Amino acid sequence: MKIVSRNEELLRDALSCIPQPSSRTSLASCNKLIRFEDISAAAFKIQCGVQKTPCMYSRLSKQYGMDIYLKKEFLQYTGSVKERGVLYLLMSLPQEQQRKGVIVASDSNFSMAVAYHASELRIPVFVIVPTSTAPARVKMCREYGAMVISYGATAKDSQLHARRLAQENGYLYLEEEDSAVYLSGLGTVGLEMYEQVPKLDAVIFPAGGHCGLLAGSAAALKHLNPHISVIGVESESFPVLQQSLKAGHPTDDQACNNHHFYGDVSAVCFGSNSLQLTGKLVDKVVAVREEDILISMLRLLEYERATVDAEGAIGLAALVGGKLPELKGKRVAVVICSGNLELHLLQQCIARALTLDNRVCRFSLVISDCPGDMSKLLEILAREEARVLDIRQERTFVTSELFAVKVTCTVETRDKIHTAQLRNALLERYPTAAWTER
Repeated sequence: MKIVSRNEELLRDALSCIPQPSSRTSLASCNKLIRFEDISAAAFKIQCGVQKTPCMYSRLSKQYGMDIYLKKEFLQYTGSVKERGVLYLLMSLPQEQQRKGVIVASDSNFSMAVAYHASELRIPVFVIVPTSTAPARVKMCREYGAMVISYGATAKDSQLHARRLAQENGYLYLEEEDSAVYLSGLGTVGLEMYEQVPKLDAVIFPAGGHCGLLAGSAAALKHLNPHISVIGVESESFPVLQQSLKAGHPTDDQACNNHHFYGDVSAVCFGSNSLQLTGKLVDKVVAVREEDILISMLRLLEYERATVDAEGAIGLAALVGGKLPELKGKRVAVVICSGNLELHLLQQCIARALTLDNRVCRFSLVISDCPGDMSKLLEILAREEARVLDIRQERTFVTSELFAVKVTCTVETRDKIHTAQLRNALLERYPTAAWTER
């Protein structure tokens, strides 16, 4: 079998040929890209292979003045919504190709989903990753059942090697794109949410470059109820979807940050099918700050006991950042789509979020190096109910006065109001106290 880079040719027997959309902007013409029947077929076919994740009422509702329901896709086996599209994609492959195997070249959620579900379907699967890939990711893919090969210093090197192996051995090289089959699998999220939460007013999805979840789910939701608002959220640092919609085609000139914190949020838009569906079915696309993403991760951890990454938290970040005031008093569902964050990075994110949320603060002051002065400072902190996280003393380089000590203290408070109260109490006793701005 000839190996090609696009799945549509190999999958032409799985779905009928998808016609090109006409210039009309009606829902009917747009849904020719993927039909509602395709999404329904996908839901039936993958129901035994993926979790029907809960869409639960959140305690965050009162805090943000609306009924918030969280679709917890991070509870999938590999921690990502990508499993839906991947499983349907693999199940739709011809038997001959399933026998030969598939190959992917990245350490993304998509690759982990391919590794797991290909192994479950007894399809040989190979994952090629750069040598700089985190050991935990490599270990995870191997535990899912894939043959993992570290090759090259960059992602491009790994991709070229994977393509070469595919040509030489008859593997199908898979990359995350917007084939009708993949979008239909992802669209089952919208189908489930409509069934789980009656009378929805709006649904919020992560967007960014890989907007297949947004596009596929929008097709399902708008077919079932055109009055449901479908909203996409991306990072202000990487507004690739907004730029692509404005240009009318996928853009590839956006400088993307390769930091693992962003993951697929910062990826380049990968296909015209998703872009066309998004342009015609999605009501609004908003961009959020990194600070709001971090605070959303903190809110989900505290209120929902959900450990998620930037892609998983970015939908809620639109509410945290006040980007959607028109949803006040409405019934809103938010997709929490991914929970794959490296442990060391999770620790950094939570620490930074606590600072941004005015719950960890630092101040410095100079006191006399006499018995009892440090006790007086600690008494003030105890009276104000501030929890001391760290306290350091510096004597050698204090030049303000002789026999003085500079004290730098990091404390935890309840909230912004509590922080302000503590600051006033300290300034009253120590007028020269200096606060470290976040």
